[in-house]
Amino acid sequence: MSGTPRPAGIILAAGLSRRMGSANKLVLEIDGKSLVRRVAETAVSAGLDPVVVVVGYGAAAVRRDLVGLDLYFTDNTRPEAGLSSSLRAGLDALDVIAPGAPGACILLGDMPWVRPVDIAALLAGFDPEGPREICVPVHEGRRGNPVLWGARFFTEMRALRGDVGARELMERHAAAVREVPVDGSGVLADVDTPEALRAATAGDPPRAS
Repeated sequence: MSGTPRPAGIILAAGLSRRMGSANKLVLEIDGKSLVRRVAETAVSAGLDPVVVVVGYGAAAVRRDLVGLDLYFTDNTRPEAGLSSSLRAGLDALDVIAPGAPGACILLGDMPWVRPVDIAALLAGFDPEGPREICVPVHEGRRGNPVLWGARFFTEMRALRGDVGARELMERHAAAVREVPVDGSGVLADVDTPEALRAATAGDPPRAS
């Protein structure tokens, strides 16, 4: 992909953190660094360009936590409408910031164990000309996140509604999916509950969600 626009990154960081209680889980820390900071640093160091962070619930705290990183921010004014609303906000921002982006890697702000090498594997397998422009990481036979989508799917991604990601769309375009093996379990693990956070801060390995 040398000499051509690189895929962008979109970090979904607007959620209501309902299962975490009153705390905004994304700014909670593991080993002195917040969940969302870990995700953002990974996206930037992996070479996604640009990287857009969609904020909503607790936006000011998330923005403060990401100071100093080369990021763009956009607001989801209706985070209660679910994950799909954040996805639309990120894609709309990308239209303005990088209209020629060949694709977008969609990262979840509560998956701090995804590594730059995992994203690099997706980028290496990505061909914006097709026929397999959806690159999904696979660890021990299970599909995980983030997923790298070719730009031709952006219109359908915008049409999603509710608290769902693009899994339905992936099933609809099964022939376009490229499964990319990765050796790290971080592509399967998130931090959704106080128990998961306590386990992570105690040094337990990431657990598949």
